[in-house]
Amino acid sequence: MGALDGIRILDLTAYLMGPFATQILGDMGADIIKVESPEGDIVRDLGPSRTRRMGGIFQQNNRNKRSIVLDLKQAAGRDALLRLAARADAFVYNVRPAAMARLGLSYEELAAENPGIVYVGAVGFGQDGPYASRPALDDLMQGMSAIPSLYARASGGEPRYMPMAIADRYTGVLLANAILGGLFHKLRTGEGQAVEVPMFESLSQAVFGDHLMGHSFEPPVGEVGYPRHLNPDRRPFRTKDGYVCAFLINDGQWRSVLGRLGELRLLEDPRFATLQARTENSREVYAWLEATFRTRSTAEWLAILADADVPAGPLHTLESLLQDPHLNAVGFFQRIEHSTEGTLVSLRPPSRFSRTPQAIRHPPPSLGEHSAELLREAGYSGDEIGAMVAAGATLESSDGSAA
Repeated sequence: MGALDGIRILDLTAYLMGPFATQILGDMGADIIKVESPEGDIVRDLGPSRTRRMGGIFQQNNRNKRSIVLDLKQAAGRDALLRLAARADAFVYNVRPAAMARLGLSYEELAAENPGIVYVGAVGFGQDGPYASRPALDDLMQGMSAIPSLYARASGGEPRYMPMAIADRYTGVLLANAILGGLFHKLRTGEGQAVEVPMFESLSQAVFGDHLMGHSFEPPVGEVGYPRHLNPDRRPFRTKDGYVCAFLINDGQWRSVLGRLGELRLLEDPRFATLQARTENSREVYAWLEATFRTRSTAEWLAILADADVPAGPLHTLESLLQDPHLNAVGFFQRIEHSTEGTLVSLRPPSRFSRTPQAIRHPPPSLGEHSAELLREAGYSGDEIGAMVAAGATLESSDGSAA
C-alpha cells in the first residue's frame, strides 16, 4: 500500500504542470482519475509515438492514472463528473477559473455535491491581482519571473529560456504539496476547501529566494542579485580533455583541495580567505578556478575532488545520462509493458518510503481507457453508459464497448 492508498483525486489538468503533480500523488498510491475531453490531453500528441495520442511526453507524466472521457459541455458529461466528485477527496484543474464557472464546476457547485472536497486550482496568476484573467504557459512564466534576464545578466548575451519546462515542473511540485496540505486538513477535520496555486507567484518566489539579497531588508541594505549565480564563469569547468561539474563552497573544502594542489598560500589572499569574501569576489574566484581546472584531465580532477569530499561529477549529455551507472544501479529506468504500446521506459519515483513504497502500478492510460469502468463505479447502468456513448458524452472503442 502506498502512503495515499484510498485517496481519490479527480484530475482535470492537461499539458505538464497538473499532470506532473498528480502523477507524483499517483506514485504514492492515490487513485487518479484523469478526466479528458473527447480530443484528449493535447500533450498526448507531442513527441515520437507508436500509436496516436500516446507520445513520449505524455508517457512520462501520466502513469498511475485512469482515463475517462467526458464532454463537460454536455449536461450528461457534467452530471457524470459531479457524480464522480461526490466520491472524490480532491478535485484539481488548470484552466482559468472563469472557464470552470462557465462549465458549472465552481468550488461552490462541487462543494454542494461534496462538502469535504479539496478543490485545487492551478492558475497562471493569483486571482486577486490585475493579471487574474490572463492565460499562462511555461515560457511566459519563465520570462515574467526574470529567468531569461538572469541568463543575459550572467552571460552578457541575449535572454533565453531554460531548455526544459522548469515553470511547469517547479509549480507542479508546489501543486502536489498544496493538494497534500488540503487533504491533511480534510483528514483531520472533515472540511474541504478551495486552494489556489499560481505559477507567476510561485516562480517569483523561487527567483527572489536566491536573488532578493539586499532588498530582503527595508530599507534595502544592498542590491538585488546573488553575485555567485550571476557570475559569467559559473559553469562547468573545462579540463584538459573535457568538463567537470564541481562546487567548492566552505572553507574546509577549499583548504582540502588547495592542499592537494600545493596552493594553500591562496587562502592568504583576502579575496579567497572566507566564504563571504569568495562570494563578494566571485568573479575573481571563478576566473582562478577556470584557469586552474584547465591544467589537469577530467579523471585527475574527479580523483582529487573525490579525495577532498567535494561535490563533483562529469558533465552529462542527455545521451550519456541514459547510461549513468548510478541511475542504472538504482533501477531509475524501469521497463513496463503496455497493452498497446509494448515495452515502455518509465522513470522510477525518486523518493523512497520504508513502509509505504511508491510504485508504478499502471502504465499511462490510452484515451478514455477506463470510461466504462469509472462510470459503472459511479452507479451508471449499461444502458445509461450506452446512451452517453450515443450522445458523444464519452467515447466508444473499436470493439464497440464504451472507451
